[in-house]
Amino acid sequence: MTVVSPPSATSTPPAVRQLSPAATARLLGDWRAGGPAYLALSDALRAAVLSGSLPPLTRVPSERELATALRVSRTTTSGAYARLRELGFLASRVGSGTVTTLPRGAGATRGGVPVAAGDAPTDPHGDTPPEAPVDLAQATPSATSALHDAYTAALEVLPGYLATGGYAHLGVEALRSAIADRYTARGVPTTPDQILVTTGAQQAISVLTAAFVGRGETTVVESPTYFHALEPTRRFGGRVVGVPVGDVETLASAVRRTRPRLVYLVPDFHNPTGTTMSAEARAAVRDLAHRTGTTVVGDETLTDLALDPGAQVSEPFAGDGTSPHVVTIGSASKSFWGGVRVGWVRADPQVVRRLARVRESADIATPVLEQLAVVELLRRADAILPGRVAELRARRDLLVDLVRDALPDWRVRVPAGGLCLWVDLGRPLAQALAAAAVHHGVLVTPGPAFTPDRSSRDRVRLTFTREPDQLATAVPRLARAWAQVAPGS
Repeated sequence: MTVVSPPSATSTPPAVRQLSPAATARLLGDWRAGGPAYLALSDALRAAVLSGSLPPLTRVPSERELATALRVSRTTTSGAYARLRELGFLASRVGSGTVTTLPRGAGATRGGVPVAAGDAPTDPHGDTPPEAPVDLAQATPSATSALHDAYTAALEVLPGYLATGGYAHLGVEALRSAIADRYTARGVPTTPDQILVTTGAQQAISVLTAAFVGRGETTVVESPTYFHALEPTRRFGGRVVGVPVGDVETLASAVRRTRPRLVYLVPDFHNPTGTTMSAEARAAVRDLAHRTGTTVVGDETLTDLALDPGAQVSEPFAGDGTSPHVVTIGSASKSFWGGVRVGWVRADPQVVRRLARVRESADIATPVLEQLAVVELLRRADAILPGRVAELRARRDLLVDLVRDALPDWRVRVPAGGLCLWVDLGRPLAQALAAAAVHHGVLVTPGPAFTPDRSSRDRVRLTFTREPDQLATAVPRLARAWAQVAPGS
């Protein structure tokens, strides 16, 4: 086997996880997209790396093992691996195996961040589009125009914190008070000792999982759900059980049957389906938490993004906020900018202190300057958010129209809020489409990435957070990819 180092590496980095042949086959699903099999397989693996479902530094099966698992020839897997090494998505060394990597310019993989313009890797086979891919996978908008002023205001008050050690383990008091005031204004009386500031909502999910879920224990989630909520339980050796979105009866049955340590829900403009939980369902979930003593987490990171008139959430997930078993999390990422990396947990004060102890083993505290900037953003939120929502509404409507015109056989439901479309392809070809879309210069996330059991093979998530001209560029490429995987459609 000829070994080719990726452009950004001089040696094979050590693997931090390993994927079995069977797990790789499940991850790829129906990856065949027409044309040479080795190209389709390499595109499927590359799409998995770019979408984040196959993280960097994962040791993948050998060519022979993968060929057996996929029931293809060794020539197919050998050709796919060789192409990925040349593109910089795999690195191999005799005796160390083969691990996934990111080439220079490919960016991070959380949510499928696109290759930077001008830095797209050159395919030695000449079959990769020269353009950087348009990213319809990452559900994070660009920064609000108010961000610069918020940091300017933060710098003005920063000197008042410089005499301290800089570690506010629970969060700086000004931000905890601002978050508590915002909950109180929404009808959930909250005090600062009920708030833990985290480094983004993703850390909040991870810390909650670490605090409540041990090896062999269960987390119940909606299926589909936010895909980065699935990984923490698996990482800690737990089990993830899925229930249909909005089906409180099935949720209650799953809680009785599996006795989970944690339930994770997205009640507002659900990611990825866009649905919102009714007031009756919220009350039933709170009652379930009270009766069973199960900790139920409501992810409210999308709550601010009500795109249609009258779509605002009428009842907070926490109700009156008195239950020690109901926890909510929030973030500045969707409302203001993902680069700020500030999130929070609202919970019973004893739970907050427990989470703070668990969190200290990871990063001790969130940077002070970012916290102070979010104080200013929250102070101005009522002035910032209407413009933000109007921009996202226009992009949603544009993407819906483009997809319906170019791909009339797809069923596209228009969500009342949030950041994405959950598209029904009508055929179980989501993974093949995602792989082909990479080849045509678009990043999308296939449905199985959002489900614990790799179902939803007929769905893809398309985000509308990119600029209008990028959306207009992406859809014709997506249509060409669909024509490749579903001839005659």
